[in-house]
Amino acid sequence: MKRLRITFSKGEELKYISHLDLMRAWERLLRRAGVPLAYSKGFNPHPKVSVAAPLPIGVSGEAELMDVFVEGEETPARIREMMEPQLPRGLRVVDVREVSAEAPSLQSELRFSDYEVDLATPLSREAVESRVKALLAASSIERERQRDREVRRYDLRPLIDDIWIAEWNGGQKLAMRLRADVGGAGRPDEVLAALGLEEYVKRIRRTGLVLEERG
Repeated sequence: MKRLRITFSKGEELKYISHLDLMRAWERLLRRAGVPLAYSKGFNPHPKVSVAAPLPIGVSGEAELMDVFVEGEETPARIREMMEPQLPRGLRVVDVREVSAEAPSLQSELRFSDYEVDLATPLSREAVESRVKALLAASSIERERQRDREVRRYDLRPLIDDIWIAEWNGGQKLAMRLRADVGGAGRPDEVLAALGLEEYVKRIRRTGLVLEERG
């Protein structure tokens, strides 16, 4: 059994489908492509497929990571060839490579998520920089999340690693690196709300996932 790490992009066409629907689409695609999937054991076996982190609804992704366990001797290049004719619009394979089957799970190795936000705001660059500086200087940022009618209060500040202006004159772009590990994950929409910029958002995309570096 081999473990393949697939880097893929989820474009604007698919940014509103849920994580569950995306995983179902991947499983159907892999079966149609004839990829020799490995299955879990037990009463209800399922394909051994997992992603590093779900994308928030409304966010596209440029370099998402997914691990797929396969049987047989097909090479990563051949697996990619098998998948590509089955890819729907908005889903693209960037890379396929083999990793150790014994390595830790993607979820346990994930540390940060990088995002880029396109803005359309009348605020000046200096005004936005001032808001960013104030947010990063804050000792805590109290926010609320609602889930299943339950409101949970939490501190957003420990979930923010950095925020910076990536571009301005050629297009207003704000970049951020947010924590994304087993202890908690920052959400770009919450950061934008804390900055008072949520009404100026044109597009949010996740540009990369940062895994723990191992020697």
